[in-house]
Amino acid sequence: MAYMMVMVLLFAMLETIAKYLSQFYPVPMIAWGRYTVHLLLMLVLFAPHMGKSLLRTTQPGAQILRASLLMGSTLFAFSALSYLPMAEVKAINFVSPLLVTIFAAWLLSETVSRGRWVAVAVGFLGVLFIVRPGSGVLQWQAALPLASALFYSLYQIMTRKFSDREQPLTSLFYSALVGCVVMTLALPLFWKLPALRHVPLFILLGTGAGLGHFMLIKAMELENASFLSPLIYTQLIWVMLAGFIVFGDLPDSRALIGMAIIVASGLYVALGHRFRAKEFPETPID
Repeated sequence: MAYMMVMVLLFAMLETIAKYLSQFYPVPMIAWGRYTVHLLLMLVLFAPHMGKSLLRTTQPGAQILRASLLMGSTLFAFSALSYLPMAEVKAINFVSPLLVTIFAAWLLSETVSRGRWVAVAVGFLGVLFIVRPGSGVLQWQAALPLASALFYSLYQIMTRKFSDREQPLTSLFYSALVGCVVMTLALPLFWKLPALRHVPLFILLGTGAGLGHFMLIKAMELENASFLSPLIYTQLIWVMLAGFIVFGDLPDSRALIGMAIIVASGLYVALGHRFRAKEFPETPID
């Protein structure tokens, strides 16, 4: 639980910094900073004792595709943060577990109960409370966090599919490596010399991402995801608090209702099956 709570705080810090930096720099440059610092952190912390095993994988193509999906999710999420309040972006991102349910049934042929399908449908109704189609509030930017959730859910499906054959730290390293290489190649198109006062923020951005994912791995090594998943939703509280303190943003009543619906649906999808006595225990990746 301590690992998860640290992870939640680190990711809330990451998103706050990304939104702040988006006022001064292009989103691809912010993503480059996130992945470059993350890669350097892994090289410093793990390469000395893991050596070439950090790169050893039986599925390099799958690792690259998986890392590319995470990079796409990051780009869409940072773009969404540059336009929309943090709490709304995070709440819409939380439809990712619902999308994972859909893709698990479609791509992995997993059995999904009727209750989970209802929860998925209700969760998407929660998104409608936030984006409000037909009210004049809906903007094209609302598609950005949905796209981020879509990419992240596919990333999770790929993680689930070959996690039993790959070391978690190797997968985490490829996520940083691919993101760093791709964004470095694109950097000349978006480069802007960082102000000296912003350099520590770029460092904190990558550090928060790298350590946050590492904390998640450590937590999953010790406890099942079904026990830990409610703690992930506490990130919404920290994001709302940071959004108010740093940017003066507060969700209105309809957005709060939508957030509550999405969180409740996600929790049911994650935890509802625990009360079915005949189901086998889930694996940590689930």
